[in-house]
Amino acid sequence: QVHLVESGGGLVQAGGSLRLSCAHSGRRFSTTTMGWFRQAPGKEREFVAAISWILDNTVYADSVKGRFTISRDNPKNTLYLQMNDLKGDDTAVYYCAAAQVSLSVVAAGYDCWGKGTQVAVTS
Repeated sequence: QVHLVESGGGLVQAGGSLRLSCAHSGRRFSTTTMGWFRQAPGKEREFVAAISWILDNTVYADSVKGRFTISRDNPKNTLYLQMNDLKGDDTAVYYCAAAQVSLSVVAAGYDCWGKGTQVAVTS
């Protein structure tokens, strides 16, 4: 089955930028969507962004719209999340996930997950 590995997390100052990557192996033809979720301490897992694997249709959470950009490079089997103008509320563990449904915005729609990468935004 597909294996997802996130990277690029770290500590960044408020207002700064960071790019997360998600390398995946063995992509299934049935993978329709890839997305990013995040989970902050004491909070539920939250949808961030999703992208169609075949097309470039995207959807973003309102909290990140205009600041984050999800993209992919199919030949490199890599998913990206460019995060600009980072805020303290962006501090969380970020997870890459794959779904077999179109542009799902709920965690239950995804059936394959990475282990996560920590993003910490400091003031």
